[in-house]
Amino acid sequence: MWADFFQTGLGTAILIAAQSLLIVAFVMLSLLFLVYGDRKIWAAVQMRKGPNVVGPFGLLQSVADALKYVVKEIVVPAGVDRPVFFLAPMLSFVLAILAWAVIPFDNGWVLANINVALLFVFAVSSLEVYGVIMGGWASNSKYAFLGSLRSAAQMISYEVSLGLIIIGIIISTGSMNFSAIVAAQDGAYGLFNWYWLPHLPMVVLFFVSALAETNRPPFDLPEAESELVAGFMVEYSSTPYLLFMAGEYIAIFLMCALISLLFFGGWLSPIPGIADGWWWMVAKMWVFFFMFAMVKAIVPRYRYDQLMRIGWKVFLPLSLGWVVLVSFLAKFEVLGAFWARWAIGG
Repeated sequence: MWADFFQTGLGTAILIAAQSLLIVAFVMLSLLFLVYGDRKIWAAVQMRKGPNVVGPFGLLQSVADALKYVVKEIVVPAGVDRPVFFLAPMLSFVLAILAWAVIPFDNGWVLANINVALLFVFAVSSLEVYGVIMGGWASNSKYAFLGSLRSAAQMISYEVSLGLIIIGIIISTGSMNFSAIVAAQDGAYGLFNWYWLPHLPMVVLFFVSALAETNRPPFDLPEAESELVAGFMVEYSSTPYLLFMAGEYIAIFLMCALISLLFFGGWLSPIPGIADGWWWMVAKMWVFFFMFAMVKAIVPRYRYDQLMRIGWKVFLPLSLGWVVLVSFLAKFEVLGAFWARWAIGG
């Protein structure tokens, strides 16, 4: 009976809505713990306690902070472009959530298993720069506008490197589907079958580019407090500010998911003989977020000219050269299926 109902148009719509809510619930619940973990890791490095008052071990501190932002009054500065001012944080948040529609957590555990999933994520992530630009422009503040221009230049610069690195993965797999990319990394040698080994130099470049793409330290230059107060978000308060920050953390978690899927086997077990499953995917995402948090705690901030120089003069030539090299290695099947895994990945 239920199987027949879910074959109808209404049943399909209800099923898609339920799956979408499940993904949003997972992302939003993860967000609470991401903020808590970020603050705890930073505090531990600085030999502080971090959040430890609200709830056991301070676990409810993120909930308290979120409620504080929701109930506070929204202060709108004079002279702002009100429609764009409120649309900007909503756009940043919605686009950050939207990319999760094509992220698989296990074999078949994905809302939209499309053949161009990588292209979809890249396209949606690229649109997030509009929320930043709109927020800075609508704020009617030179500081906010300067922060938004910095962020836009930074995001666009490192999207080029990210795109070229992803092209190397596509060449090896012959597909832009995440499930196919994970399937191409499955093998008898466990973690040594994963793409981190054949694409080893690009793992580091991808991680650093992800830091710059999401405005994380040491590349948090759009929000450099000593220069720009709080960057493009300086005029925002209450819920709009919360949406900007939520979108930023969701984008960071998305990058952790991409690193897991593209280079570290997604839901595949690292040890042959141990069952694969969604728990491996989630565990890998948390490991990479821990690395994001550690970089924030121990690496000093770069100057803006250093950031742009690395992006255009180092990362771009290296990633472009890697695409050429992988094309050659895959075409002539050097070391067999080490770089050419089209038959495996589909």
